[in-house]
Amino acid sequence: GLKLEPGSYISIIGKDNSSAYWKEIKRGVEQAAEDLNKALGYSGDDKVKVTYNAPGGVEDIDEQVNILDEELARYPDALGIASIDAEACTVQFDLATENGIPIIALDSGNSYQGIQCTIKTDNEEAARTGAYKLCDEIEDKGSILLLVHDSKSATGRERESSFKDEIESGHPDVTIAETLYLDKMDDMKKAIAEEQNKANKEDKEDKDDKEQVKEDKEPVKDDKEEVKEEKEQAKEVTADSLTDEDVIQYYLEKHPEIKGCFGTNVTATQLAVSALSHAEKTEEIVLMGFDAGKEQLDALRDGEIKGLVVQNPFGIGYASVIAAARTVLEVGNEAEVNTGYIWVTQENMEEESIQNMLYE
Repeated sequence: GLKLEPGSYISIIGKDNSSAYWKEIKRGVEQAAEDLNKALGYSGDDKVKVTYNAPGGVEDIDEQVNILDEELARYPDALGIASIDAEACTVQFDLATENGIPIIALDSGNSYQGIQCTIKTDNEEAARTGAYKLCDEIEDKGSILLLVHDSKSATGRERESSFKDEIESGHPDVTIAETLYLDKMDDMKKAIAEEQNKANKEDKEDKDDKEQVKEDKEPVKDDKEEVKEEKEQAKEVTADSLTDEDVIQYYLEKHPEIKGCFGTNVTATQLAVSALSHAEKTEEIVLMGFDAGKEQLDALRDGEIKGLVVQNPFGIGYASVIAAARTVLEVGNEAEVNTGYIWVTQENMEEESIQNMLYE
């Protein structure tokens, strides 16, 4: 019954083009467009045009704003966006409203009052499930490292808040040692580099004092050996020399009592897999998280991940196109469309009902 005018244009903007999760959303968008045109009997220039655009890099807000500007200049009949920053783009949204372009949100909510509909996972419930499952796995006692994919998006805020609420309200013997935000990695690297350089300097000064005392008692070192030592001591740690995995390892060393780790999206979960593997802690620290790309499923099979909250990205993409079409026709939408999620473990991942929800 969605009888759009021939040649109608719907623009969908995602958060990135690289991960399996967003590729699946794009697939849902494209399938909905195909089904819509088939149902309407449109072909050629009459087809409803549906595009999916997203930043090339992971959650690049500047590129997403540029894409939004370009799409608004094409005057789509409706626009859907997964906002990287829930507070951003007010100026663009005002412009869209002035030009009669309805806006829907997908994957992540937005604080803008004019949003017609939001299609997403129930992030609060999904994060509570993840927190409960992780606490159960560590026997309701111990410390957790929480990796949040960003500090600005609605999904990041909702999942972090709900995860912490579950811990605080239902698991008194579990604590969150640190909450690390992936969009603040550069700041953390700078802080870690400064701390390590300060410690190295203090160690050197302490060593120099001790060497001075022993100077007359020990044999003189070879010149080459002495120069080598001096170069090693003079070498400073820089933020650029540190990887994201180094940051995670720094906090694991800072909190040796950590028993569990949780990632709030596919990027955060995969970073945790890499960091724990690098630190050789995959067996002693329980890892759980969100999403199910190939790397996450391989890690689940290998036992490096104990459980995953698996969303329905294909459904999010598909429903976004349908919701956008409904806004064009002014037939209304639910304020929020919940696309669901499932809990996947090594034990159930081969079941047919589960396999249908996985994406690689």
